[in-house]
Amino acid sequence: MAVAIALGLVQVAASPAQAAVPNRWGYAYVDVPAGIPSLAHQAGSWPGGFNVSVTPGVPGETIVRFPQIAGPGGVAHATAVANAPYICQVAKWTPVGPDQIVVVRCHQFGGAPVTTPFTVTWSESTPPMVGPAGQGFGYVHYNGGTVASFNSAGGANVVSVLGVGWYKVDMNGLGFATPAGNIQVTAQNDLTQARCKVVNWAPGVAVQQIEVRCFNAVNTPMNSGWSLTYQRERNINGRWVPPKAFAYTFDHTPANPGPYAPAPAGVNYNSQGVVNTVRSSGVGLRMVTFPRVGFPIDHVQVTAYGNNPDHCNLQTLWNTTGAVATVRNVQCWTGVTRADRASFVSYTSTQ
Repeated sequence: MAVAIALGLVQVAASPAQAAVPNRWGYAYVDVPAGIPSLAHQAGSWPGGFNVSVTPGVPGETIVRFPQIAGPGGVAHATAVANAPYICQVAKWTPVGPDQIVVVRCHQFGGAPVTTPFTVTWSESTPPMVGPAGQGFGYVHYNGGTVASFNSAGGANVVSVLGVGWYKVDMNGLGFATPAGNIQVTAQNDLTQARCKVVNWAPGVAVQQIEVRCFNAVNTPMNSGWSLTYQRERNINGRWVPPKAFAYTFDHTPANPGPYAPAPAGVNYNSQGVVNTVRSSGVGLRMVTFPRVGFPIDHVQVTAYGNNPDHCNLQTLWNTTGAVATVRNVQCWTGVTRADRASFVSYTSTQ
């Protein structure tokens, strides 16, 4: 392992998988600086009678406590929710007694700390865990050499360093014949402001190859920790039944005014077999519609795509009406200016 780290290459093997659900998971929409955030948008594998709670930390920091699901590893994701170029990252996560603590820090483009609503999720899986043919799930937490990893196919996830703040992830065994699935990436940094995104995706029969780049509070590449989750016909936490109501899409043609259905169908999955659509709501604003999966107690994560330092977040809280989940809007930014940029969007409910 020491030799692999010195060469900028880390490999983590997974055992053959057979089980059906992640060990532990939780998500929340944090809309208060302290107390219990929205009950309409928090859920997890904890027993009944418990709720997510939050407390403030240093400026821009929120300490999220997921009850009764403490675990040693896993991955965490966060997305800022604001009509502004705000960015949220995960500083760290750790078990404290029976609870899982996830520390989220948010800042404006440029670095000033900011208090803003955000979505956050944490989950941990260990082998065995596999689903029906065609499905796949994996994650990597990389922080400069120490890696937490899961691969539902039992293959090895390999991280290689391509340059400053530039990483390649090979998820062996999770490949597919055509582009399929969704990717979420979040910076993990306890020292300074950071953001990370997907800059390249090369699906293949044997392996998913994904490139991640990280930047500082402006646009300079920087080395940083990060979490990456790959989902294919599973929700963001790795489950498939339940829930039966989840969806994701890859808005890879953001200049298309729409409504359009991203193709091929594998990147625009809906667990109810209907078609998700994306349309423009203005420059840098993309409205995403997920039919038949929109139910309360739900969650959304967003990740920017493209070989540039631009970033994306949620303009406001999504809504559900008549089983339709509407994300209005995903907004993307070049610095502090909205711009049409590609993005990955993942939605799940507890239904």
